[in-house]
Amino acid sequence: MQGMGMPLSPPSPQTTRQPSAEDAQTIFSARGLRKVYHTGDLNVVALQGVDLDFHAGELVVLLGASGSGKSTLLNILGGLDIPTAGTLRYKGWDLSGGGERTLTQFRRNCVGFVFQFYNLIPSLTARENVALITDIAPDPMKPEDALDRVGLSHRLDHFPSQLSGGEQQRVAIARAIAKKPEVLLCDEPTGALDVTTGITVLEAIERINRELGTLTIVITHNAAMAAMADRVLHLSDGQIVKESRNATRVDVSTLQW
Repeated sequence: MQGMGMPLSPPSPQTTRQPSAEDAQTIFSARGLRKVYHTGDLNVVALQGVDLDFHAGELVVLLGASGSGKSTLLNILGGLDIPTAGTLRYKGWDLSGGGERTLTQFRRNCVGFVFQFYNLIPSLTARENVALITDIAPDPMKPEDALDRVGLSHRLDHFPSQLSGGEQQRVAIARAIAKKPEVLLCDEPTGALDVTTGITVLEAIERINRELGTLTIVITHNAAMAAMADRVLHLSDGQIVKESRNATRVDVSTLQW
């Protein structure tokens, strides 16, 4: 598997421990994750005591209705938010108590994000949008290589306005993987796309997982996407209510919804 780039600097010894050999294949380990949002006098509980582990090379689908806690969980896994209570470890390092410096290094070096909306810079070409990441990453792919991996080597110098929605999302995926992250987090990556275009985007995500061995976590409300995963976690009311595994992953091109 390709490297993830510069490792995290060790947080203070009070908040973490050195990773052990048994941590090697466990990328994330969460225990008792709880998230409460405070709005005036109102407390909204988004996560209620979530326990989970994610392992190297997995493709995991987080399935649940709107408001089930999927995005909150993904944001905490990606270092965009911190839990109100509980612990989250990345390869043994404590992300829940490591402080903003640790989270910034984690986001920069270890994780790639793909969102429902592409967030491309309109005045930059596909190649230049990806180069925004490769210019600051410690050990990146070339932008051309990242775009080739998502099937866009023929669209390097096209601007977002010259690309279809599916092509723009694939540029966003190329940008996310160009730093060689160990983790790829995808938040409703096909939510703004039609079925045919969505399949093309999912094929690109599955290819990255298979070829680079990147832990890939996809959140969706679309139950049909569960068949493409190694493992499916069902969320409801901030809790994991069911976990299932697929003996084999279904070819993405055959998904029906």
